[in-house]
Amino acid sequence: MKVARFVLKIVALSLAAAAAVCAIIAYWDGLTELYDNAKCKLQHSAHVDEYDDYEE
Repeated sequence: MKVARFVLKIVALSLAAAAAVCAIIAYWDGLTELYDNAKCKLQHSAHVDEYDDYEE
């Protein structure tokens, strides 16, 4: 009985890992878009000057 439980735990872990990989593959476009947007916002906020909105 202990062996059966161990095998079932391994099978469950394998299925969970496969589901995670499938989810990453399925939502790859959305994840890359989210990453690009976050990267762009961080770069933009790093280069914003306090007086950029004032005209000379």
